[in-house]
Amino acid sequence: MSQLSAEDEVELQSLLKQLLRSINDRISDAPSTECAEEILLHLEETDKNFHNYEFVKYLRQYVESSLGSVVEEETKNLTRGDAQHAVGSSHDTLIHAVTRKTRDSTEYQQMMQTLKNSMIMVVESLINKFEEDQMRKEEMHREKQHSQSNSQYTDNCSDSDSSFNQSYAFIRQEQLQVLADKLDSSKPKEVRWEALQALCCAPPSDVLSCESWSSLRRNLCAALTDPDLSDNVLQFFAKSFSSSPLNVTREIYTSLAKSVESSFLSHKLSFPTASAHMDINRPEINRLLKQIRLMNDFQKEVTTFWIRHPEKYMEEVIESTFSLLSFHHDHGSSSPRTEKTLLPVNLLALLDVKATWFKKWMHGYYSRTVVLRLLERKYKSLIVAALQQCIHYKDSSERFSLQTSDSKSAEQQNSSSVQRSVYTGKELEYAFFVHSLCVLGKLLIYTNGRKLFPIKVRKHKDPVSLTGLVVLLINIMYQHPQPVVSDTSHTDSLSPSCLAMEVLWMLCERTECAAECLYQTPVIETLLNPVIALLSGKQAKLKSPAATLTLIADVLARIANTDRGLALFLYEENLVIADSERTSAAHVIVQFTLKLLDKELPLLSDLDNFHALCGAFIFVCRQIYNTCEGLQVLRPYGLHKAVAAAWKETSILSERVPTPVPGATAETSAPEQKSTVIWEETLLDSLLNFAATPKGLLLLQQTGAINECVSYMFSRFTKKLQVSRCEKFGYGVMVTQVAATAPGVVALHSSGFVRALVLELWSALECGSEDIRVVRPKPTPMDPIDRSCLKSFLSLVNLLSSSHSVWELLGRQPLANKPEYTLREMPTSIPDLIDRLIAVNSDAKIHSLFHHEQSHTFGLRLLSVLCCNLDSFLLLESQYNICSMLLQSQREDVTEPDNNEGEFIIDSLSVERNHVLVRVSVVGGPSERKLPPRALQEGEHPYPWPMFSSCPPPSCYTLDPPNTDHNIQDPELTAFLASSQDTKNKDGWMEMCRRHYCRVMKSKPNVLTGKVLADLLETVVAHLSSSASECFFSPAQYKAEEQTVKSALLSSVEQLGVSTCFRYGCFLKILKEDAANSLTLLMKHIKIFLSAQRVKTSSELTTQQDGYPGHDWLLSTVFLIMAGDAERSLRLLLNLSALLTSAFIWPARIHASVHVPVEVADSGIPPVYWCTAHYVEMLLKSEVPLVHSAFRMSGFTPSQMCLQWLTQCFWNYLDWMEICHYVSTCVVMGPDYQVYMCVSVFRHLQPDILQRTQSQELQVFLKEEPIQDFKVSNYLEFMEELEGRYRDIVLTDMKTIRNPVE
Repeated sequence: MSQLSAEDEVELQSLLKQLLRSINDRISDAPSTECAEEILLHLEETDKNFHNYEFVKYLRQYVESSLGSVVEEETKNLTRGDAQHAVGSSHDTLIHAVTRKTRDSTEYQQMMQTLKNSMIMVVESLINKFEEDQMRKEEMHREKQHSQSNSQYTDNCSDSDSSFNQSYAFIRQEQLQVLADKLDSSKPKEVRWEALQALCCAPPSDVLSCESWSSLRRNLCAALTDPDLSDNVLQFFAKSFSSSPLNVTREIYTSLAKSVESSFLSHKLSFPTASAHMDINRPEINRLLKQIRLMNDFQKEVTTFWIRHPEKYMEEVIESTFSLLSFHHDHGSSSPRTEKTLLPVNLLALLDVKATWFKKWMHGYYSRTVVLRLLERKYKSLIVAALQQCIHYKDSSERFSLQTSDSKSAEQQNSSSVQRSVYTGKELEYAFFVHSLCVLGKLLIYTNGRKLFPIKVRKHKDPVSLTGLVVLLINIMYQHPQPVVSDTSHTDSLSPSCLAMEVLWMLCERTECAAECLYQTPVIETLLNPVIALLSGKQAKLKSPAATLTLIADVLARIANTDRGLALFLYEENLVIADSERTSAAHVIVQFTLKLLDKELPLLSDLDNFHALCGAFIFVCRQIYNTCEGLQVLRPYGLHKAVAAAWKETSILSERVPTPVPGATAETSAPEQKSTVIWEETLLDSLLNFAATPKGLLLLQQTGAINECVSYMFSRFTKKLQVSRCEKFGYGVMVTQVAATAPGVVALHSSGFVRALVLELWSALECGSEDIRVVRPKPTPMDPIDRSCLKSFLSLVNLLSSSHSVWELLGRQPLANKPEYTLREMPTSIPDLIDRLIAVNSDAKIHSLFHHEQSHTFGLRLLSVLCCNLDSFLLLESQYNICSMLLQSQREDVTEPDNNEGEFIIDSLSVERNHVLVRVSVVGGPSERKLPPRALQEGEHPYPWPMFSSCPPPSCYTLDPPNTDHNIQDPELTAFLASSQDTKNKDGWMEMCRRHYCRVMKSKPNVLTGKVLADLLETVVAHLSSSASECFFSPAQYKAEEQTVKSALLSSVEQLGVSTCFRYGCFLKILKEDAANSLTLLMKHIKIFLSAQRVKTSSELTTQQDGYPGHDWLLSTVFLIMAGDAERSLRLLLNLSALLTSAFIWPARIHASVHVPVEVADSGIPPVYWCTAHYVEMLLKSEVPLVHSAFRMSGFTPSQMCLQWLTQCFWNYLDWMEICHYVSTCVVMGPDYQVYMCVSVFRHLQPDILQRTQSQELQVFLKEEPIQDFKVSNYLEFMEELEGRYRDIVLTDMKTIRNPVE
């Protein structure tokens, strides 16, 4: 093979070319020649197809034919003889020896020399062919360029083309120096062009790293100004940008920027200002456009990697860009006014109309700091020019008529696949406006960007502030209104209104931006000026009133959705209406909305999109009235009545479906029917959102639309739809709020919500995901409630939290107790659920459960939470004998059930039953009873707590009551009360009493117990009830005959309540053995007294049928305070019934009372919910915001816990002394202290609430756990502070109890 034949050479060339093509991608990605050589040297290690290449096979065959005989000979020689006969043990040694001998042989040296000579010949032949091909391609390219010199602008300068798309050859330093010399501007154009062609074929990495790069770069920049060479230079720059590090490309970029700037300076380009056209295919403009486009592509890509390089490189790129964009050349006074100077920013705006480059530069902190620093120190003129352009656009009187064409043309050039070459001056101006607006909008969302304002601009006396810029945006929106839709496709629209709205939306979403830019009086005035004008009977200067007002409503809704924006709307009277009267934005908005609903604005009522406009303003009001403080302001306007009236009118229209007539076309009425349905749903949705607050729920109930609203909510809830575009959470809070009331839970039941919830729970608990292919065994649940069922469990807890909901869903509902249950039989109601999961008292029920232990444990856990509400427990016990059932199960759960002598079996069910039995059998606060834990302990006795199968429970579950000396007294207070008989009618007696009370509570709270407390309450109540100014209700006129009282009957619930109260009184050592009879007698007296003050209801609610649903816990509390003295207790309660306080601390007194409107009495919603709980939620938002947020996140509501605590007078949650202090504080200090008491409790529990919210245990924790370490005396000072801030609001509203919905 010392000399190849022609056929062999051709074959070897073909094989080598095939190899190079196969590994082309690897070599192309190499940053330098050295790296490419390394890739070839290690190809066998990195390429799994190495031995399949034909060139490698050829080489292997050649080596075998040349050295095969040598290898065989050496192998025989080395394996001959005894010393090296064991080849198996010395295999590696043999291979190394044969290899060494072969490499030293004459045949190997001859083969390598022959192979080297042959390959040199083949490679030289390939290079010659490559150069011939290149010359041929260049000649063809020149011909093509000349033939297409008049063609349109083409995309041949894009950096998206790979620099290795064509064949290439490695280039030496000497060649690069020659090319640099040839590119000198003094050389002929043909020589420079050929040098550029060669340069474009060379790897950019070699060119950029050569020693002559600096001179080469200067010559390349000089060539940019030559029309015939510019494209080639841009092609090389594009390849360099895509394959070189920033330390090199920033030099190219800065040089390119300077070249563009010098071109603008030398050409002094201009464009027409009128409708005349400018052709961008003009050679000088076309060349600049290509160069700026390459720069723009680099601007958008450089952000992905410049953080890996020194900041100075990035700063050079940014500064060179700003220097170019701040370029401005003045034609002088001789320049005609029909033309304007064409600036680099005009062409950049055509290429990147929405300033994507600037948005990317501002996105990262690394680059944003440099951008803002340079803008502040050196290039503020850029921001001035952008602002000037926006002002110019706004001031232009002709823009509106051209808006459609302008926006379409700008959008077309930005996104259309058909490239345009002709633009009007107005289109160029509009593109610059869009670009400027996007830049300004991005600046506003950053603190240091906002610090650039105010900015002084030409022809304006005062600098433009942040507020001035926002007002400018709003005015632009007014001039070019266009309906806005909140979908993703809309964000690409380039209409002025859409662009302005995008900026306003961005500001609304950021708290600090909104505070500085939006929450300012001039902005609110500008937004509401058209509204105020229409309210005043004037004609608003709007080109499209409906579209403009819809945009206004959109911005207002986003502002009202934030806490600061809502406070601005509610409390700052910064708007001037008729007769120079000042008012707040909320009042203006609701007045305008009411006029829209009543169709009192003729200019707007006849418009086709009237419903959309009306719905938009109702949505603004909705952001206000779905908060407690907002509803407080809007309630006097009766907006709920107006919306309900509109809904009723619309629902009647939607029901009038025309009878089909032969030959009539139905298509004409379909759009109208669809519009009516949408409007009806909008109104229902708006009414539904009144249920976000307790008082709002009462207003909703009074409209008569609660059932339809809840059904609408359920339809959206099942589809997992968002509440609204402004709502961060789902319908969880609203469902919980609705479920707290009797009419609300009835509506949930009739809508199908309760049934769906029960079925979902059963599917998760009993069915599981059996239809899913199992790839591993399902783990045995370790928690009492598996994670898959936790959501359903919490939903049930929320649903059944209120005793009113329990009474509505379970009252008079027997359990099925069937002799047999099929496995496919699923419960569909709450009684069914109790029958299957809680009252598991037969073998049929046990066998019907696939997971008996897990499901029954779930049921017992639910029962435990339900029984925390004493009224709910009394109902369950009276109807289903829950305690007897649990005790029987405990008796059966022993080792020897037949002998009654076995030990209890300790398992999850027996432990859970024991916990529930103790919870319902023992009454007391955190220091008065001990609930057994549910978890087992390590050691010899895993469950040291005694189980029991009969009542009473073991004494270890009752703790010794605190040692309180009931005879301790405060001399001053005692003397004051003793002298009260003579002085209590004097003015100021009550104020003196409150001062004594506060002093004693803060210094010696233990004094206020026993006889002292009884005397205090009796004296205060007697004083207040004898004062005409303090009597809120008519004084009690009660006198019952003894026979009538004895014949009165107590319900089973009330009898169980008497038993519970008696046990607690005996534990506290307050009551004597015969006190139960006295308590029964007292209850009969009060029952007769209150029955005479109840309205005859027409309601179908269960809670409204037979008197008060539950036990009278305040009566029991007063009875214990009076140490079992029924006569004294009766006198106190009768006097108390005349006071406003009784309406809130005594739920039984105000239930269905004649003292409230019949509609409210029939509603079944107690004042303690729609008033007290409402203000607790309002105060929590401002006083304990973290707790308020925790409740929102959990889907639970503070109002539900307040309702439970206050209805049962904190029994089982506070110790007896604190219960007494709660009652006495509300009586002495005023009924509004009930609100402050609840806020104090939530503040006390804040750490626990925040922790339990994270673990999704908030509902269960608040209901099951007593309130540890809470002392009323410790929080009395805090309550006094709340009184100073909120009494005017809270107490005033409490006094409207006689007419709460007006």
